Order: sequence, then C-alpha cells, then structure tokens
Amino acid sequence: MEKRKSKEVKLNQFSSNVEKFYLSKSKKEIQYKPTEKIPIIQVDNFPELGKLTALRFVEWLQSNPNGVVSLPTGKTPEHFIKWVSKVINEWDTKFIKDILVSVGIDTAKKPNLNGVTFVQIDEFYPINSAQHNSFYYYIKKYYFKNMGFDKNKALMMNINEIPTAEDLPLAEIFPEHKVDLSLRTRWASNRLERLQKRTIELVDAFCTDYEKRIRDLGGIGFFLGGIGPDGHIGFNVQGSDHYSTTRLIQTNYETQAAASTDLGGIEIAKNRLVITIGLDTISYNKDAVAIIIAAGEAKSNIVRDSIQNSATNTYPATVLQKLENGRFYLTNGAALRLIERRYTDMLAEEPLSEATIERGVFNLVVEKKKPLTELTREDYQSDKIANLILKKTKKTPNELGETIRKNLLERFEKGLTPVENETILHTAPHHDDIMLGYLPYINHLVRSPLNNHHFTYLTSGFTAVTNHYMLELFQNLLNELKHKTFKKRFKKGYFDPSFIEGKNRDVARYLDGIAAHSITMRKEAVSRRLIRNMIEIYEEDNPVYLKDRVEELINYFQTQYPGKKDIQHVQKLKGMMREWEVEILWAYYGFSVEDISHLRLGFYQGDIFTENPEMGRDVLPVVELLKKVKPSIVTVALDPEGSGPDTHYKVLQAVSEALKIYEKETGNSDIKVWGYRNVWFRFHPAEANIYLPVSLGSFAITENTFMKSFGSQSNASFPSWEYDGPFHRLGQKIQVDQYNIIRSSLGREYFLKHDYKRVRAAKGMIFLQELSLEEFYKHSIELKKLTENV
Repeated sequence: MEKRKSKEVKLNQFSSNVEKFYLSKSKKEIQYKPTEKIPIIQVDNFPELGKLTALRFVEWLQSNPNGVVSLPTGKTPEHFIKWVSKVINEWDTKFIKDILVSVGIDTAKKPNLNGVTFVQIDEFYPINSAQHNSFYYYIKKYYFKNMGFDKNKALMMNINEIPTAEDLPLAEIFPEHKVDLSLRTRWASNRLERLQKRTIELVDAFCTDYEKRIRDLGGIGFFLGGIGPDGHIGFNVQGSDHYSTTRLIQTNYETQAAASTDLGGIEIAKNRLVITIGLDTISYNKDAVAIIIAAGEAKSNIVRDSIQNSATNTYPATVLQKLENGRFYLTNGAALRLIERRYTDMLAEEPLSEATIERGVFNLVVEKKKPLTELTREDYQSDKIANLILKKTKKTPNELGETIRKNLLERFEKGLTPVENETILHTAPHHDDIMLGYLPYINHLVRSPLNNHHFTYLTSGFTAVTNHYMLELFQNLLNELKHKTFKKRFKKGYFDPSFIEGKNRDVARYLDGIAAHSITMRKEAVSRRLIRNMIEIYEEDNPVYLKDRVEELINYFQTQYPGKKDIQHVQKLKGMMREWEVEILWAYYGFSVEDISHLRLGFYQGDIFTENPEMGRDVLPVVELLKKVKPSIVTVALDPEGSGPDTHYKVLQAVSEALKIYEKETGNSDIKVWGYRNVWFRFHPAEANIYLPVSLGSFAITENTFMKSFGSQSNASFPSWEYDGPFHRLGQKIQVDQYNIIRSSLGREYFLKHDYKRVRAAKGMIFLQELSLEEFYKHSIELKKLTENV
C-alpha cells in the first residue's frame, strides 16, 4: 500500500456546518464546562443520530477525499449505514439535496469513496473470516458492498490471512479455540504449545505492522465508534492504557457478555480473544474527527462517566479529551444523566412535573441515605438538581418529603390491594420476560379463582437457544427412540401434533420428574415433546425416517459454527423448545397448554437489523387473540428508547396497534395496561405507579421455576453484562435494589413494624406502570418517534 501522510483538514468545534445545524436545533451548548470534558451534539432519537453522523461523515469526506476512516460494526451504526448509502446513491434527488442544503453541505461536491482508506477496528481471534459473525464479513457486506469503499486500499483484519506456525490451519493449532497468552512469557511444554507460541508471535507481529501502516498513513482521520456497557471502544475495555496500540488481548466479562450473541454463547466468548486497534491508534492523528455515538437510557450511566470524568484508564472514551474534534453524539435518552443538561432541561420546564420532582428527590434519598421526611434544607442545597427543585417549587424540604411519601404509599397500597374479577392477558416478547418482570405478583394474582389468565409469547425466541443445548436434547432423543414404550406411543398416535391432551401429558410427565427428583422422567418428557415437534415441522411420523432425521440434526448441531444463523426449520425447532419451557412454567400454577398462545410473529428472523412489524403478519394475530381472550388488563414489556432488546420495542408496537383495532371494533375503552420491565432496564421509582413487595418465598419460587423450567437458559449462555449467571438472579438483585430505595425513602421502621405480614416479609420490590389505553397509545407514539423518527 502506498505510504502517504494524511492531509485531513483541521476542524475546530465551530467549523462543521452539520454540527452547527444540529447544535442550534438541540438548543443546548456544545459543552458545559468544566463538568463536561468532551463536546456533545444531542438529538431526539436513534434514527436522527444515524442521520447526523452520516451527514457529518459526508461533510468530512468532501474535505478529505483521500482520508483514512475507521467505522464500527454491530447494531449501533444501523441508521448511519442506511443514511450514508442513501445520501451517496440518491445525491441528485431533490429530497437529498434539500437535506444537504439545510445542513450546509455543498451539493456540487459529491463524495467519492474510491480514494478513502478503510481501517478495520477490531476482530475476534481465532475466527474464520468467512463466517457470518466475523466483523470482516460484516464490513464486506455493509460497508464495501453498500457504500463502495475500495477493498484494495483497505486495512483489514482477515484472520484467515494472518500467518500461523508451519502454515497450519488455526483449528489445528488451537483445537479448542483457546489462546493462552501466558505462552508469550513462558516455555512451551509440548509440540502443540510450541505451535501456539509461534502463532501468537506471528499475530503480535501482524498487530505491530498493522499499527505501523496506520501511522504511515498519518493516522485515522475519521473514527466512529459505539460504546460498550463498561465503556469499551473497539475492544479497548475498561482499564485500557490511553497509549495502547493495535494488539491481541483478552476481554473482560462485560465485553464477553455483549459479544455472546455474535459468538453463539458466553461459553465461547469467554475463551475468544480479540485483535483491536488501541486508544493511541484512535488519537494518534491530533486533527482526527473522533465520534462516539450512543442511544437510549441504558447507555446513560456509562455516557455520564465517560464525559464527566477526567482522563482515566477506567473509562476508555475519556481518551477523546486529547482531540480537539473528539465528540459524543447522543440521543436525549443517552444524555439523561449528564447533570448540566438535566439542569438546563429543568430550568426550561414550567412547572416542574411530578415525575421530575420525584426523580430528583428519590436520587437525593439514595445519595444521603435518609428517609424522605428527614432530608434537610442543607441536603437539598448540596445537590444541584435538588436545590433547583427547592427553588422552583417554593416548598420546604418537609413539604416535598411529605407529598412524595404520600404518593409512594398510595402506589404501595395499590400493589397490596387484591385484584379480582379480572381477565389478564400477559404478553411477552421473549419466553422469560414475564417471569423476570413480575412472577412474584402472579403468585398472588392466581390465588383468586375470580381472575382469568392467558399468557402469550409473541416471538419464537430461537436465538437464545445454543447448538450445544439442542445437541444434548437430540442425543438423548436418539436413546429414547430405542425404548419399547416410546415405540408404542407411535402406534397409538400419541405424538400427533393436534393431540392437545398429549401435549399436556408431556408437561405433566416433566413435572412428575421434578417432584420425584427424577432426571430420567424429565428427559423422557422432553424427548416426547421434541419428537412431537419434529412430526409437526417435517410432516413425517414414520419412526424409521424420524430416526434418520434425528441423526441428521445431531450432525448439524455438531458441525455448525456457533453464532451462525440457523436454517428455518432449525429456528422453528429451537423456538418450540422455548415454547415448551413456558408450558412447564405455567403448569406449576395449574395452567394447561390451552392457556398459552405462541404467536411467532414474522418480524423476528434472527437478523442483525430486524424488520418492523407489519399489519397483516404481526398485528392481526394479536387482534384475534384479544377477541378470543377479551382481557380487562393487558401486560406489556415497557422499555424506553434504545434500551432493552429491539424485540421488546417491536412487540410493544404490535400490541399497541392491535389494541387500537380491538378498541375500535368492540368499543371497549376500559382496558388497563400494566407496563413491566425486567433485567434489560428498570423503572425509576418516579416512573412507576404500582409498587409490589417481594418476599424470600417468592424469590425461592422464581429460583426453582426458572432453573427447572428454562433448560435452555439455566446455563446463562446469553447473559446480561451486569451479572455472570442466570437472568433470574439478576432479576432478584434488581428487585432487592428497588426495595432498598423504597425502604430508604420510608424508613426501615415502616417495614419492620407494619401490620401486614406481607410487608414485613418484603426483601424485594417490583415496579409496574399502570396506563389507560389512551396513555398507552401516547407512550407508544412517543416511543415510535424516538426509535423510528416517525
């Protein structure tokens, strides 16, 4: 590759017309010094974030036609990729020209990416670059194919082309895909270790050369990255040296958890190393435009810590403080916890809403560790937000504390009030969402025979089932097929998919196995359901042919690389096993398979960029279920913009549209909506209006039902970055944290001396948000604006 010095044009914080336009639109300062250490451009929503970033990139390209760029992979750049492709491909259309003119971009200078050098940020190691879950594959598909970068000028991390010891295949050198970096500093003890040691040396040499080639180009001129839950940029995890260069490294748990979906499970991610450019690689070119983009409230904590802290290895993104053109581009949700911006928003809010006041005061309770009514004027004045609340409300600390305490008690009493004569439709995007969100409440709701319940799961959830888990099930099935009792069931038509009683017997057999502590009985029950599912999918009930199919599937699960998108019938098989798991769960409470609906909405296809719900395919099935169940209460996963899985948002939209149709057709406007959250995001106590106490007994039920029902999830192959273990234990941790906030607000004595045993037994707390249909529709529309800019 020709060596050349980068000639990027130096830009100060006021020279970008695109940034000027969006800064003016945001009605915010670019930086609130000294609190904010890095300039920020703030927009309303995720699609607008992608549009802003794309336009800034196009503007930069016009001044740097031979520049060096480094762009991210994953879901973060979805709208950036769409907008860059759209702008370049539709440059001469009126629609695009109007946009370009509005932000001050010269329409006479269409960018040409042929002269631009693309630099790959990072890659897993070892990995076959041809795999669909490699970043190399992603870049070729979304950047080279869509945007037209010249692949001959690119600096890429093609793992297949990095030399190995004796030119042997990586699979032979690292047979278990484990790379032991201690071989850098110790003697190899056998031939395999000698091969591994030499290969690591060759990778290190590749990294050194990669870094040199970037610097020979003058460094990266335009860097765009997302930010991980621990603050990682590229794979520069928390604790990375700000003078780090391209290298082969291990990652931390938070990064492994985030990568587990790409790699097919945390078990694989924990053993996979990465090659990443360093923080000094990013900041080497002092004229570089370096932008971190973040969307949604879920990122707001790490965004705050990365922007408001001085340069520190603890928060890798603080390295942008070195660069005059370092930026954070944020949605309002991601900027939520930036104190100066929140203060500015509150100054403009007239009058302060109840939620705004409560949020600030609850936060003060946690900070000062005092009950609401014991907070003093000095406590309020020591906190910028709380002091503003004091000034704008013109109330005393005691008046504020008493008002909020009264509101809190009303919400708590609502959670304690028995619910009767209700028909509740419990909806969930994924199969563990309901139990993780509010199973302890269901323990009480089902006690009244006057309530009716129906549970519906709107997606098949197949992406959360590993090949290893399915392999175990099919190997067990192969053994079960040899048993005489199993063969007799074929003759009796027991496995006919339409035989509902047979499905209920499968579940009952599994529960008998739990009661008897019999793994054998549970394995038999799982195999019964698995063969029943195969008959439905393959439309074949001949045991001989089914045995052949079982052997084919065993081979499939043994040979597919983890993380690869499954073929359609395997997706369905995996999804049906998740459906089986919730049938077990609700059978604990006496519900049969008829009380559960599996809708398998079509937008859920396992792709990195998912489709939006469609009326006929995704909404009308929900409408039909509403007509069948006739609910008086509908529960919905209610995550904010950019927080929680994308599936949660899309299911919410499908349910919202279905309820509008159902209301219009039936005239029933009295349906209540209970919004819940679980491990992906949580309510602030100021957002919820029902508080539900959770006892140790309820925690024990959740532990038992999760571990016994959710076989595919008990090993936590796709965990949260917050907790290394099964989801229900993170759910318990969250509910304990929520209880501690309420206990701090009311005082410990309130719980210790309460007349109601259920309150005295509380060790956790669930928050729900009850909405009328009109309120729910409004929430759905606002969320749609934030998520889709519609």
